[in-house]
Amino acid sequence: MLPTVAIIGRPNVGKSTLFNRLVGKKVALVDDQPGVTRDRREGVGKLFDLTFTIVDTAGYEDHDIASLPGRMRMQTEAAVDGADVALFVIDGRAGVTPLDEEIARWLRSSKTPIVLAVNKAEGKQAENTIMEAYAMGFGEGVAISAEHGEGLADLFQALLPHVDGGVEAEIDNEAPDAPLKLAIVGRPNAGKSTLINRILGEERLVTGPEAGITRDSISIDWEWHDPNPTDPDFAIRKVRLIDTAGMRKRARVQEKLEKLSVADARHAIDFAEVVVLVLDATLGLELQDLKIADGVVEEGRALIIAVNKWDVAVDGASLFKGIRGALDEGLAQLKGVPMIAISGLTGKGLDQLLTAAFAAREAWSRRVSTSTLNRWFEAAVDANPPPAPGGKRIKLRYITQARNRPPTFVVFGTRTEQLPASYHRYLLNGIRRDLDFGAVPVRINFRSSKNPFATD
Repeated sequence: MLPTVAIIGRPNVGKSTLFNRLVGKKVALVDDQPGVTRDRREGVGKLFDLTFTIVDTAGYEDHDIASLPGRMRMQTEAAVDGADVALFVIDGRAGVTPLDEEIARWLRSSKTPIVLAVNKAEGKQAENTIMEAYAMGFGEGVAISAEHGEGLADLFQALLPHVDGGVEAEIDNEAPDAPLKLAIVGRPNAGKSTLINRILGEERLVTGPEAGITRDSISIDWEWHDPNPTDPDFAIRKVRLIDTAGMRKRARVQEKLEKLSVADARHAIDFAEVVVLVLDATLGLELQDLKIADGVVEEGRALIIAVNKWDVAVDGASLFKGIRGALDEGLAQLKGVPMIAISGLTGKGLDQLLTAAFAAREAWSRRVSTSTLNRWFEAAVDANPPPAPGGKRIKLRYITQARNRPPTFVVFGTRTEQLPASYHRYLLNGIRRDLDFGAVPVRINFRSSKNPFATD
């Protein structure tokens, strides 16, 4: 287990920039406008030989608890309560503000140890801020520049008593007990964050009636207690849930921040093993949903459709049948994608959803032995030989599985570049049907013999 460091401060003091610096890559969205971060984002931070879980939080603001900033503050307070140490960041250029002093009063009442960091400390103004900040009761502030990587040695010394001894476990992503990387995607207000909160059993993500609350892709590690395990040794299944920003039609995405959020959501799809596309049952299947689904399949990720808000759906049987038909027609390259009716509000269908997700990952990760594969291949070619364009026979010699995750096969033969798309689909559908790959993306590449003496 790694110790936890929570980054706290008012909006726009550079918390997300410091988070990115400590995790060693640009994961948190950074923008000049305040209030970009809304949910807690976690990552593995490294500072010289220290390793710890680092938590980026929303800028702390004094607002009514029912408002969006108030709900964001609750997440920040929860992060501090669960941390081994809180890193309180203030802006060295701006000096100590009344809101900084209010945050300091709150932190002094907390049982969590506090380290004060004076960010943007490149100029002389920061020296005055450090002296001023001393009066807040956290000792001398550590002067840093998150943007330029200055002051990290002093920050190391300040954090050392609180986070020494963390050990990062190495994960074999193909091991049966490896965490399932499960991304939740969809249009704005489809109920993605509400769904994740219901799965976790806590208000971990900020939710509300406002569209577009989620901006960063937030990953959360969790354990699912499978109520019907096929193997008792795997009754507790590890899951890495990834919440993403709502993805609107590209033409409607104008603001820079929303463009960054959508790009972050697409990156989350790349990272995932299984992607759950959440539909709003009150709206049905729209063209944008099909575009998102098509993007998931093109990336080679296993896809599941979750029809959310089923508790308020009208004429559920007809709705389900209509979405199923429209989905199979609009996503013709991958018919039979699992579709499950759920409710993030009541919890309906969540165990069924997770069961389907683990089954999809198993199919997505499957390898078929070369002998089994070629026995199937010979039977498939005998049952439906490839065409002979121009009277010249296309000969398919053998097949091999080049990789899994997603399953990718290579067919060797002569004149394979002349194979029609219909024969390509014939082989793809046969692999899915006969070799138990189900509705996961399967890829086939064709290679023609380069040997000039090869016979047809």
